[in-house]
This record gives sequence, C-alpha cells and structure tokens, in this order.
Amino acid sequence: MDKILIIEDDEMLNAGVCFHLEKGGRQPVPAYDLKTAEAVIKKDTIALILLDVNLPDGDGISFARKIREKMNTPIIFLTAQDMDEDMIRGFEAGADDYITKPFNIKILMQRMEAILRRCRKEEKNTVYCCKNLQVDFASMTVRKGGKPLTLTPTEFRLLQAFCRNPGQVLTREMLLDKLWDSEGNFVDEHTLTINISRLRSKISDEENSYIKTIYGMGYQWMEGEDE
Repeated sequence: MDKILIIEDDEMLNAGVCFHLEKGGRQPVPAYDLKTAEAVIKKDTIALILLDVNLPDGDGISFARKIREKMNTPIIFLTAQDMDEDMIRGFEAGADDYITKPFNIKILMQRMEAILRRCRKEEKNTVYCCKNLQVDFASMTVRKGGKPLTLTPTEFRLLQAFCRNPGQVLTREMLLDKLWDSEGNFVDEHTLTINISRLRSKISDEENSYIKTIYGMGYQWMEGEDE
C-alpha cells in the first residue's frame, strides 16, 4: 500500500486529507512540522509527499530542495498563496504539482492518483541501456562499459533529459529549464555549454559520441548509429 506523507500544520485539513486517502486505499502519514516529516522520510518509504509551503519550523520550498538532492519522491505543494512567483519557486524546487487553498478535495485526490500512476510506469523502466552506457534513474548511478562513472548532479540531470527523450532535438532553452541547481539558481548558457562538454567527455568513447549537436537548434541523443 502506497504511503502518502501529508506535511500540513492545519490539523483539520491534514485529518481531512488523510480520511479521503484512507477511503481511497492509501496509507496516509500525517506530519505537522518539518522535523517530524524528516524523521518519517528517513524511516519509511514514501510514495508521494503533499507539502505545505509555510510550516511552523521552516519553509516547505527549502525542504523540497533538500529532498530533491537525495530522492525523486514526487511532491505536490499545498499553499494559500496564489502568486505566479510562488508557483515558479515551487516548480524550481522540484514540485510535480501545485494546488492552492481552498481546493476541491476530489481534484486533489485525482491529481495525486495521476502522479502515482505516472511514477508506477516510470518505475518499470528505471534502468536505461544505450550502447556502452547503463543509467539507473532510481539510484542516480551510471556505468560505462560496466564500470562506475562519476557525474555531478547537474551532469546527471542533463544525461537524464537526453535519455528520456532519445532522438528528439532538445533546444538550449529546454535543457536550461531542467538545470536548476540545489539552491534554485538558474543555470546560464555558459554553464550549460560547460556541462554538455564535460558530459560528452565522460560518456563518449571511440565508437560512441551519444550527443549530437544540431547547429542552430540544440542537441540530440543518438541511440542508433551516430550520423
């Protein structure tokens, strides 16, 4: 049974969400502050986190960034704030969805179910193999010719974007959107160029270059023979 962590200091709201989750066959785990939530995450395997932005002992967005550095557990932000900037900050921190109060509980349940369905599909194919590379998205590890390959978090996010979109031309703008650092700062064009260059040097060999530059457009991940 999927465990859903509800980090919300409004006890009535937390209890209401837990009630509907139990009714839908899920196992809710309530937490009313970040300290309790952190202890739960260390102890239990959580399928999804519903996270309030403003909590008694800290900022939910900063907490989400910490989670994202260690795991890919889906996160839905819950907040009373309905500002574009707040929503952007939430997605920059790694949110999978964002819902504002007051909300329709049925809509929240449907959004949670949609994310859980998507995650189950992704879990079936967490290991991606291409030529001489083996990429494990779940453990965030890479092997080249069977040997471990060390990548920085930014390089891994970049590699994941390519592996998830084989054959598709990814523009620089599309790649930049995926490369926010752990503090939520935007990765600029120069940093993108450096990271692509470093990633290429680490994953390529005499027979495989993997990343093809499409001049004037962006980059393309080559699964078949390089052109």
